[in-house]
Amino acid sequence: MAKFKRDKNERVLSIRDLNISFKTNYGVVRAIRGVRLDLFQGETVAIVGESGSGKSVTVKTMMGILDSNGTIDSGSINYRYTDKDGQMVECDLAKMSQKDIRYNLCGKHIAMVFQDPMTSLDPTMTIGKQIMEPMIEHKYANKEEAAKKALELLDEVGISEPAKTFKQYPHELSGGMRQRVVIAIALACDPDILICDEPTTALDVTIQAKILEKIKEIQLKKNISVIYITHDLGVVAKVADYVAVMYAGRIVEKGNINEVFYDPRHPYTWGLLSSMPDVDTDSDRLFAIPGSPPNLMEEVVGDAFAPRNPFALKIDYREEPPMFDVGGQHRVASWLCDPHAPKVELPEDLKVRIAKMKKEAGINE
Repeated sequence: MAKFKRDKNERVLSIRDLNISFKTNYGVVRAIRGVRLDLFQGETVAIVGESGSGKSVTVKTMMGILDSNGTIDSGSINYRYTDKDGQMVECDLAKMSQKDIRYNLCGKHIAMVFQDPMTSLDPTMTIGKQIMEPMIEHKYANKEEAAKKALELLDEVGISEPAKTFKQYPHELSGGMRQRVVIAIALACDPDILICDEPTTALDVTIQAKILEKIKEIQLKKNISVIYITHDLGVVAKVADYVAVMYAGRIVEKGNINEVFYDPRHPYTWGLLSSMPDVDTDSDRLFAIPGSPPNLMEEVVGDAFAPRNPFALKIDYREEPPMFDVGGQHRVASWLCDPHAPKVELPEDLKVRIAKMKKEAGINE
């Protein structure tokens, strides 16, 4: 049965106060700390941050593939979808077993594109068989129907010779073609949400642009919601409607793309934007955020970013900042946004970079 047509402003996914920890031989790692995030119909949300900030852990929980030593300590992940009868169903993924998520929701409703296509594809199976498998497994099609749709999907993701590729094995394809195949597999059962975990990391720049363009094209055509997990802010600028910046398991800044890119308020976001490569810069210095992320096996006191923050206040070392509303959709977890905090100007180099990004995007001051 056809899926219930969603409204563009409808909330598809709602994460509230999510806390996740991992038991290790050395202690308990508090990997996710109070994450709150929404995803709307047809929207693209990018979750950005350094390695280890908690980006992938958050989405793996939605997919029911959290590592065996991981525990959801508290919080909710409310997801709304239409069942096979076209009825709207709401469930809390944080309270479902991983087995139930994988069996009832993965592929059919939530699908994921991983960063390395060679680890996602079975080297012993033909491309066609791998695309057909989820359709047959979820009883959406017999072999003939599945084969027909697989060829259509190969064409849809930009494979020039679908019939030929259908019969080939992964090692016979280039990296870009393999990634397109992985996207085709993810789309095989018409999911509502597509999660892309660093989907272009292993690809060269030219192919990256084509893959991102193809995902955007498919998203607009099917009106699906997309979550990007990335550390590449260049990718974010091209694809995202809404951005969530993560640091040490917590979202420290979030807002629409213009708010976060052109009016960043958190010093960590300043650091991420400043560290973007720029071939046109006059400076001969590469910016790097000083220091290292905190050890999440130890209790975080105050703002986790404080030891690396040149603008840290005394309160940053004592109390964790709340999420301040700075206008529009923009929310920032920094004491610098408190009305009583001293005024801190953007670093001069970053001001120049933002002005340049605005000019390139055709945004007037």
